Amino acid sequence: MLLTVTTTHEPATDLGFLLHKHPDRVQQFRQAFGTATVCYPQASAERCTAALVIEVDPVRLARTVGRGSPDFSLSQYVNDRPYAASSLLAVALGDVFSTARAGRCAARPELADTAIPLEIDIPVVPCPGGPAFAERIFGPLGWRVDARPIPLDPDLAQWGDSRYVRLSLCGTLRLADALNQLHVLLPTLDESKHYWQGSDEVDKLLRSGAGWLARHPEREVIARRYLGRHGSLTHAALARLAELGDDVPESLDPPADEDAEDGAAPPDVSASGRTELAQPRVAQPPNTQPLNLQRHDAVLGVIADSGARSVIDLGCGPGALIARLATQGQLRRIAGTDVSTRSLHIAARRLHLDSMSERQSGRIALFQAALTYEDPRFAGYDVAVLMEVIEHLDPSRLDALERVVFGAAAPGMVIVTTPNREFNVRYAGLTGPRHPDHRFEWDRTEFAEWAARVAAAYGYHVTHQGVGPSDEALGAPTQMAVFTHE
Repeated sequence: MLLTVTTTHEPATDLGFLLHKHPDRVQQFRQAFGTATVCYPQASAERCTAALVIEVDPVRLARTVGRGSPDFSLSQYVNDRPYAASSLLAVALGDVFSTARAGRCAARPELADTAIPLEIDIPVVPCPGGPAFAERIFGPLGWRVDARPIPLDPDLAQWGDSRYVRLSLCGTLRLADALNQLHVLLPTLDESKHYWQGSDEVDKLLRSGAGWLARHPEREVIARRYLGRHGSLTHAALARLAELGDDVPESLDPPADEDAEDGAAPPDVSASGRTELAQPRVAQPPNTQPLNLQRHDAVLGVIADSGARSVIDLGCGPGALIARLATQGQLRRIAGTDVSTRSLHIAARRLHLDSMSERQSGRIALFQAALTYEDPRFAGYDVAVLMEVIEHLDPSRLDALERVVFGAAAPGMVIVTTPNREFNVRYAGLTGPRHPDHRFEWDRTEFAEWAARVAAAYGYHVTHQGVGPSDEALGAPTQMAVFTHE
């Protein structure tokens, strides 16, 4: 079983720093099912290739097979596992390249955050659905996909093709993102997992899929197949994916420097690597701030006027708003929560929590949580912020969020922002929602009706205002509701 990763980034041998495996050495790693070996078939300044080779011990593999495997003893020893990329390769990749997957590289930190040219080759991988399915799951991530069917027998063409393909991927992206995508998508292709799947598989899926899975057009297929078609696990994964917050870049928001640490490319990227965004066809003064920064300013203004001393950002993503809240001296307690652990890691790095004084870091808390489940850590804040969060939830989950935020946590003030669907006609080339992960987008009437119902149900008074360049007929691109507890 073989996987190779090649780069032409110069000097190409920096690949060794990113993978934390020296090109001059051959390293072996014991796995529960065999041995993983990392070596470099070629290593020059112009081109460097790292190879991950898995040698499967059928006896050790048989001992790792969990419940749910076919009850046929011979199949435990006579199978395709030593040859075809599968969940075995994904597990070994996750173990051997764990630091690289985390995006950490002390020797080349700037390179770890940089998209570099990559070529990935897997000689044999099962692919139910053939090359078309490989294109469906790898293509939206920016890869150029070459999936060539492997014939059952080259000498007997009438037998047709097997269920295996030779998979080659070319693209320009961060190595950490590439490895995490493989860590999820290889088990997606493998319909015979070698391990028992428990509830922690959902956490593993979301950790590896942070920054890309939520906006993948085939996320439901990926989640279902990765989780072995376990209905309860798949439902839990899709519910949590829908609870993403501001860590998902809005397709129509011009990029801002403060969000650059996210490392996740927006959905539409041109061949040159520059983001192609639909631009609003409305007159704007020069040097107008990006819409996401205008949202931050509007939210910060409301918080300042309220005299609040404590704020929680629900769905904080990579911490862009938290970083600005931290500069507000009147705030004594600041919290950020998100379903994505990777986003929270980025937020901590953005805030430099590890280098803050004990007094400074003591006023800031970051923790993982889902917004549709009650959590005592949500309570006790003057203000709660839901900035570009609700539209990422399935409508059927909104009542759960309402109970959690307005009912159980019951802050003195709740600030909610969401896109104004009416304004979408002002964006050139936009034919659907502003972002592929949006489950709905409300016009001003729909948002006002929802806000009025929630306010009446939970004892709040609500006011509305627009954010961004306003159109006389269509309103502003972002609508904001401020709920004040009565």
